[in-house]
Amino acid sequence: MDTLHAPDIATAAAAESLARPLKIAVVGAGPVGLALALLAAQRLPQATVCVYDSLPADHDISRDARTLALSLGSVQLLQQLGLWADIAAQAAPIRAVNVSQQQPALLGLLNPLNPLAAHRSGPAVEPQVWIRAEEEGVEQLGAVASYGAIVAPLRAAWQAACAAHPERCQARYGTPVSGLSRRPGGVEVDAQVVERHDLAVIAEGGVFADQARRAVHRDYRQRAWVGTVTLADTPAGTAWERFTPQGPAALLPLPDAMELAPGQPGGQASGTRRASLVWCVPSDDDPVESLSEAQRLAVLAHIFPAEVGRFVGISALKVFSLGLNAERSLVEGRTVRIGNAAQTLHPVAGQGLNLGLRDAHALLQALRTTPDVDAALARVAWQRAPDRWALIAATDFLARSFTWQLPGLSTLRGAGLATLQQIPPLKSWLARRMMFGHR
Repeated sequence: MDTLHAPDIATAAAAESLARPLKIAVVGAGPVGLALALLAAQRLPQATVCVYDSLPADHDISRDARTLALSLGSVQLLQQLGLWADIAAQAAPIRAVNVSQQQPALLGLLNPLNPLAAHRSGPAVEPQVWIRAEEEGVEQLGAVASYGAIVAPLRAAWQAACAAHPERCQARYGTPVSGLSRRPGGVEVDAQVVERHDLAVIAEGGVFADQARRAVHRDYRQRAWVGTVTLADTPAGTAWERFTPQGPAALLPLPDAMELAPGQPGGQASGTRRASLVWCVPSDDDPVESLSEAQRLAVLAHIFPAEVGRFVGISALKVFSLGLNAERSLVEGRTVRIGNAAQTLHPVAGQGLNLGLRDAHALLQALRTTPDVDAALARVAWQRAPDRWALIAATDFLARSFTWQLPGLSTLRGAGLATLQQIPPLKSWLARRMMFGHR
């Protein structure tokens, strides 16, 4: 987020835009939509913001256990909203990231930077990259929390804003939006009744399998098995990304659960830690589906390096189809798509939510500083393009590369990892991209 730390520049144009009433509709009360609504309530004091969501107001979102990874830039944004303390109490910090590859093949022969290359009789070295928070001069690279732990404080903050400023902040919970109609200088939102707004922001994305086809669409013919594993003797605060011949697999640290007696549901044995698992495999030849719990643990122990620790438990796993589904631009007329509504990506980089929060931040900055709404939206479209397309291209390349049957491809990928580990400035550049996106 390239403007998070920059001081605001007061201009006559900005003053004019702040004084002008602006009606904003936000469709979707997930983390990106609610963050946008709260930012608008804070930074556009003359704007009216209405949030539409299909879930009822009394729905207990805190119980949603889906895991989300937050970059440091996203943590800072939530700090600005005054909500991070509540979320941090239920989050696990990421202090180190390890990216490695299984079966490096000819790496020792082809990569002169391999420290064992000179010792041909030595053991094979798996290519890996370590990114550590202390090396980047930060306390943490990011954090991991459940969907409910993130959205519940955002929801409570929006409800408080609606109670304190009902003339400006409105919530239409239990009100799905059935259609948007483009009108000169605005958008009509059809949600039981038709309301006109100057701007509609769609922040309701869903998962790849349920989405309508967008301009840039690719089915990777891959599936992601997701759930929770329990590890013994594992380092705290470490995220693991593993490239395997079948696809990437990842482990993200989770906050410690309440310690209970062995066998008691919901607890965590002493000396163990939980991690969120994302395990990507081909959908046409799925090696995971038929495995028992014990077999899945055995395969994971084979896939991941020994430094991860011992796999001692695994939850029931859910499966999702994977693909790329993206709009060419965030903006169409007076409608803006952000987050998964604009781009649904392969989870190999774990950056979907962070990209959406950067979309929201850029939109609010443009509306604050550009008096003309259409000019502000045009600014958002070109300003966000480099960050969006760099991440789309990177995740698309990595996802498709696992389906390419090219001799030596895994060796080249492994050589790239090993080389990256040996070049600190390049590794630091990658770390900054992970934390803050394209600047």
